[in-house]
Amino acid sequence: MLKLLQSFFGGNETRGRYPESLIEMAIERAVDGTDSRLRLLPGYRKRLRAPVIQAIDHVVALVDALPAPLAASRDGFNADPRLATLFVSAGQMLEVLGHDRAMLEYLSGSSGLADRLTALLLAERIEKNALGMELAGDQVRRDVAQLTVSFRNYRLAEVTDSEAETRRLLKRRAFDHLLSLALARMVEVREERADIARQRDVLRHKLATLERSGWSFEEGEGAPPEPVALQAELADIETQLERMGSDADVLNTHLELVAEQLSQAAQLLQRDTFRMRLDSMNVQREAQDASGRDIELPEIQNALGRRSVLLLVSVAPGELPPRENLLATAHRYL
Repeated sequence: MLKLLQSFFGGNETRGRYPESLIEMAIERAVDGTDSRLRLLPGYRKRLRAPVIQAIDHVVALVDALPAPLAASRDGFNADPRLATLFVSAGQMLEVLGHDRAMLEYLSGSSGLADRLTALLLAERIEKNALGMELAGDQVRRDVAQLTVSFRNYRLAEVTDSEAETRRLLKRRAFDHLLSLALARMVEVREERADIARQRDVLRHKLATLERSGWSFEEGEGAPPEPVALQAELADIETQLERMGSDADVLNTHLELVAEQLSQAAQLLQRDTFRMRLDSMNVQREAQDASGRDIELPEIQNALGRRSVLLLVSVAPGELPPRENLLATAHRYL
């Protein structure tokens, strides 16, 4: 059975030099995270070994390439234009971070707070063409075509009390996200037989369940289930799959889909950089315009075309809104 909270990456992986135990665990997680009946196929480990290593290579490089955490504080907001680009004000930034579901879960379950917490901040970038005003000398020009940039759907992932632990968990999340894409591909495969349609429905249920538990960089729908309840739900799904039998053609197709998706990790989960010269109102400016500042923000895009800005941030709990207010909010969410 899939162990959602199982220790996976150790945190000190060197690309191309992984302990055999990590590779074996990744292979078994790939099977559990997609269709556990793949174990009925002889040679499934051998077939998945190279694709799994390719996927590990990619997620390790992806997470290790993230810059050091930005200090998401009032001073940090004033010092770093990236934070001032993402948020309207330092106060709004701290409100967003303090009331994020992942932060609330951490604060609710923490007996003692560290001086600083580390997390991955994700946000959706929106570009919009509009008409605005500009000052040319001492003349105000109206109805000037402008490109503005804004951000929405802020969320935190993997809030911990150390950067190393956050990076370790992000590697697991990125690997699991690749598995969720493989599972989604299984759901898409069209078959004519009625029993295959039933299997597709069960796999779709499994995909939705895993996505709610944080198996991607996307914002899940609804509150994430408790680990015990989630494990029970997944166990029921696996039982349903086992009762459906083990058609070799279906399982071979699923095995090839998993291998194919993992071997294409670099294409399915791509890191990019958003670059633009923006003024203090997030309006695009020409290179020679002194009111602009050059902004670079790392982004990630998956196979579904969904793109998010992502930055590691360091947060001092003492700068967040009063803890009693946060915990009151947490009790409404959790």
